[in-house]
Amino acid sequence: MRNGWLSTATILVMTLTLFVIGGLILMGVAAQVVLGDLEGKIDIAVYFYPNSSESDIMNIKNSLEALSDVKEVSYISQDAVLAEFKDRHKNDATIINALGELDQNPLEATLNIKAKDPTKLQDVADYLQNKKYPIVDKINYYENQVVIDRLSGILAGVRNSGLAVIFVLAAIAMLVAFNTIRIAIWSAREEINIMRLVGASSWFIRGPFLFEGVMHGIASGGLAAILFYPVLWVVSPKLLVVIPSIDMHVYYQQHLLQFGGILIGVGVVLGVFSSFIAVHRYLRV
Repeated sequence: MRNGWLSTATILVMTLTLFVIGGLILMGVAAQVVLGDLEGKIDIAVYFYPNSSESDIMNIKNSLEALSDVKEVSYISQDAVLAEFKDRHKNDATIINALGELDQNPLEATLNIKAKDPTKLQDVADYLQNKKYPIVDKINYYENQVVIDRLSGILAGVRNSGLAVIFVLAAIAMLVAFNTIRIAIWSAREEINIMRLVGASSWFIRGPFLFEGVMHGIASGGLAAILFYPVLWVVSPKLLVVIPSIDMHVYYQQHLLQFGGILIGVGVVLGVFSSFIAVHRYLRV
């Protein structure tokens, strides 16, 4: 209370620090959703000659599902492919009339294969290639290999660079908060020196400042958690246009206790650690 303005400034700086850290956490959640959607779209397709036996296709499907690298295999029959093709070109009378004149369905049944790790798709394609199934017409992995490899590389790069950015910004934020707390302790340097000279133990001197660090952490963590609610309420509708698969405001409401607990926990650790280090220099007399 004696250093009200300085304590207020410390809490505000720590709140901004935790707001940055919380923003990075939420950005990480959004990035994971986006990356997950992109990974879900990376697959390879196996096309079978017309009139291939469905039982033979199912045998191949079962063998693929048994592979450890395969996440999912979906089967699209000839009739389903034809129905989808007609629906896609329903406004093109020329194509629809041409299909009606054919004696049989010219389109091919397909297996769409998704891997647990997109980089393993080549192993799956090589497996099919080595088996030399007579009913397999083509595997589109080799046609799209460059695109798949580049997209897999981009996903890995985004993950690695995202972690690097989080660590750098978190370090900067901690440094700012640390310096602010050092200023607060500097204002009490004479009191610390007097207690030290009259024989007070180091922990007796540290205790109030560590407790003050805890209070700063709780106050700033709670304040940062509260600030995110109106910010996300305003920002979420705009984010939905870019990331339609997750509503960040709803996500925040569902994870408010966990998120608030993380911010308060980080705030307490930051406050105690900064207080401990900052007061250390004044204990050497």
